[in-house]
Amino acid sequence: MKVPSMIAAELRRLTASRMGIIALVALICVPILYGGLYLWANQDPYAKFPEVPVALVVDDTGAPSTSSGTEGSDPDTVNYGEDVADNLIEGNAFDWQRMTAAEAADALRDGAVDFTVTIPADFSSALTSAAGDDPHQARIDLETNDANNYLASSMGTQAVEKIRSSVAEMVGSEAAERLLTGLSDVRDGLVTAADGATQLTDGANTAASGSTTLADGTAKLADGTAQLATGARTLADGAQQVSAGNRQLADVADRAGSAVQQAADALPQVRTDITSTLVEQGLTQEEIDRVLATLDPLASRLQDGNTRVQSAVGDVDRLAAGAASVASGASELATGAGTVASGAASANDGAAQLRDGLGTLASGAAELRDGLSDGVTQIPASTPELRTLQADTISDPVKVSSDKVASAEDYGAGLAPFFAALSAWIGIYALFLIVKPISRRAITALHSPVRITLAGWLTPAALGAVQMVGLMGILAITLGFTFHNPLGTLGVMVLASATFAAIILALNVWLGSVGQFLGLVLMVLQLVTAGGTFPWQTLPAPLAALHHVLPLGYVVDAMRQLMYGGDLARAGWDLAVLAFWLVGALAFAMIGVTRMTHRRTLRDLQPSLIG
Repeated sequence: MKVPSMIAAELRRLTASRMGIIALVALICVPILYGGLYLWANQDPYAKFPEVPVALVVDDTGAPSTSSGTEGSDPDTVNYGEDVADNLIEGNAFDWQRMTAAEAADALRDGAVDFTVTIPADFSSALTSAAGDDPHQARIDLETNDANNYLASSMGTQAVEKIRSSVAEMVGSEAAERLLTGLSDVRDGLVTAADGATQLTDGANTAASGSTTLADGTAKLADGTAQLATGARTLADGAQQVSAGNRQLADVADRAGSAVQQAADALPQVRTDITSTLVEQGLTQEEIDRVLATLDPLASRLQDGNTRVQSAVGDVDRLAAGAASVASGASELATGAGTVASGAASANDGAAQLRDGLGTLASGAAELRDGLSDGVTQIPASTPELRTLQADTISDPVKVSSDKVASAEDYGAGLAPFFAALSAWIGIYALFLIVKPISRRAITALHSPVRITLAGWLTPAALGAVQMVGLMGILAITLGFTFHNPLGTLGVMVLASATFAAIILALNVWLGSVGQFLGLVLMVLQLVTAGGTFPWQTLPAPLAALHHVLPLGYVVDAMRQLMYGGDLARAGWDLAVLAFWLVGALAFAMIGVTRMTHRRTLRDLQPSLIG
């Protein structure tokens, strides 16, 4: 019997009755229904998030605004909680429902909402606390109920994280704009200070130049006053000597004047004595008169001399008194000149210190000017528009630019390779519930094991191909998934179905109904090791090892590469592994058929537990 004849005989057996036809059609539809319904239900769940009920509790009481009256000035108070609530409701990411805390707790417990988000009373005050002396973080409370839905908890966590990021960006932008405005004010102050420092530097340089001239003048003054002090001291010494000499002269003059005065005072008595003596000598009056006439001019001259002597003595006395005064004044002059010389020396020292100090001041002022100028250059000039843009950049500095080497259009398309591959296995497994793995008549007739094996494989493989074409139609037409390489994807699905048919055939040939059960076990193993949802690297080590051995993971990977436009070389390697499994399973089945043609046991004649 040839292979087509054996296939035709099996198909006639399957369609021999109305119930047989119904059963065959139903089993052919199993993978179509399984894959189609599951992917339809999960085609784009994110688009349904706006229908997910979430309780929103806003207890925020607001806080004083920290705005300093910059452009776009804020009101006196802010209420970030209300702002967040308005943004959430307008964003329509979920079905946000405003509730009180008690209502939200009841709704979460009853399953009326999937999670609750609470903005506490101190939310705004915490956000504005960074401007005060008690900064602390704001808090958003998330409450979930895994008894309602575990994934809702993950959704709530992601939602709150997005709220946190948006609030941080909003508050960070406002804080950054205030900071930048303050820096702009600082820059303006630095510009003014730099101008003042320039004027200070110019004035200090001028003062330093004047202090140098002053120091030179005070040095000369100190030298001159020192010389003056020396001369004044010499003058004082000379004046003292002159005063002493004049005093001696005055003493002599006084004695001489006294003697002359005594002589002048004695003239009348002397004239009388001379007259008496002449009378006693017997001179006549005429002779006495002639003698007296001779003496009287002498007396007159003596009297004149006495007058001049007394005048000279007075002059000498006055000279002596003046010399004493001069000597006293010269001494005072010498003392004052010494004081002046000392003061001039001190003034010279002070002028030198002033010169050095003003030089230091000029140098420091220049450094201050340069530092302020550098500070001005390090703070760039800005405008209100630029500061707003800078604040937005500071609050949200990183923009994620994403690109995909290969892209699945939505969540359902992302799961399609996994569930299509799994549907192929389920479809083949279901077919083997009614399809006989091998023809026992052919074995009894000792037909070729190769023909028997091929006929036993081609029948479910052909029916599996019909299943895959139907599933492909559901994915491409009904669900509208986009296929980068539709024919290649269909080819992988058909090859996968044929490979799975060979594997389950081999299990049935060798183990009968136990092999059919092992086909179910293999399906479960591949369900968890194929890496259809989470990356296979997240699996425990033993299961991760099975990922590299079992064929379903290679089917999933090949479909991804062809459906999304990925790496064709990877798809080629996956197909090579599938071909190895196909050939190996057929060879293993053929060996089993060969064994059965050469040796029959009573177990081979027993009916299958499955049918």
